[in-house]
Amino acid sequence: MNPVQELLANAATPFDEAHAMPRSVYTSDEFLKAEIDSIFSKEWFCAGRASSLAEPGEYLTLELAGQPIMVIRDKAGVLRAQSNVCLHRMSTLLEGRGKTNAIVCPYHAWTYELNGNLRGAPAMGENKAFCKDGMRLPAVRCEEWLGWIMITLNPEAPPVSEQLAEVEAMVADYNMADYEQTFFETHQWNTNWKVLAENFMESYHLPVCHRSTVGGLSKLEDMICPPGHDAFNYHTILKDESLAIAVAHPNNTRMQGERRRTTYLFAIYPSLMITLTPGYFWYLSLHPAGVGEVHIQYGGGMAKEFMDDPSAQQHFDALKNLLDDVNVEDKGCTQKVYKGLCSSMATPGPLSHLERPNYDFAQYLASRVAHALHLSERRL
Repeated sequence: MNPVQELLANAATPFDEAHAMPRSVYTSDEFLKAEIDSIFSKEWFCAGRASSLAEPGEYLTLELAGQPIMVIRDKAGVLRAQSNVCLHRMSTLLEGRGKTNAIVCPYHAWTYELNGNLRGAPAMGENKAFCKDGMRLPAVRCEEWLGWIMITLNPEAPPVSEQLAEVEAMVADYNMADYEQTFFETHQWNTNWKVLAENFMESYHLPVCHRSTVGGLSKLEDMICPPGHDAFNYHTILKDESLAIAVAHPNNTRMQGERRRTTYLFAIYPSLMITLTPGYFWYLSLHPAGVGEVHIQYGGGMAKEFMDDPSAQQHFDALKNLLDDVNVEDKGCTQKVYKGLCSSMATPGPLSHLERPNYDFAQYLASRVAHALHLSERRL
């Protein structure tokens, strides 16, 4: 069987008999191509938090399924995603993150308005075929959802708000849109993107992998792992006040009872991982950089009540130090998993009931790449 067929066979098993996904799903270039074609070029992808592009001219750049893209706030305050490739000799335009009054090509200085319209092109007056009227950078679908920037290359993808309406209802009392991002970084780790995604989806590993940080704050018996949904899976953990920022601030009067100490861990397919507590959030947005490498957008911040607290900086410092330590632990664990997956002696083991989200993730992946297998078989 090829890797797609192996995954389909794996996903056909009921949860109470489920095993981890086949190693070929993580190590095969063929499967990676199927993911790019069937998932990353078709689904909604998180480009970060909208508050990080608050002012006109602020932008970020990224690559999605091989396409260079910019997201920029235009002069009218509209958040836009568009091609980051010049209409002349096809150089990329912007790099990294920043702020600009205009988009200027670094190769021949063709200049674009923030909304993508071509403003000017030096020394083009003698080309009779050239007319800048109507020339603009191709647009990419972009929606803001609860403060997240979501983009897709698929013009037929259902709106984000429709796909994730259940998430919005689950955490309405958290007011996630008002959480303020206080840090953002990018990283690249030597592991498959799905290994890191699955690591986030289960808290079964917390007492061991994170015994020096958050392991003692999360009890296995307090973890709830419901069946997943079409566009996401999640599980919850109860936190105690030993980490004050993980529970609702005293000024938060919206939340009652156990809600005040409930942490949600959402896996928004394909690759947005959000930890949402009543006091803070952090997230990973993942994109494969090869079979054994993953590009990571890593950010987080605090709920409005903690941002307004006189001790906000103290809370932030404690949170960032903790999350950085957790990240170091996760990096070590996930790189070890990938190294093990590359062994010819590796065999997928049975899943715990606390790994229900991993099972649902496999179901999601199988449903998407099955189409790629169908097309391949038709060509044969």
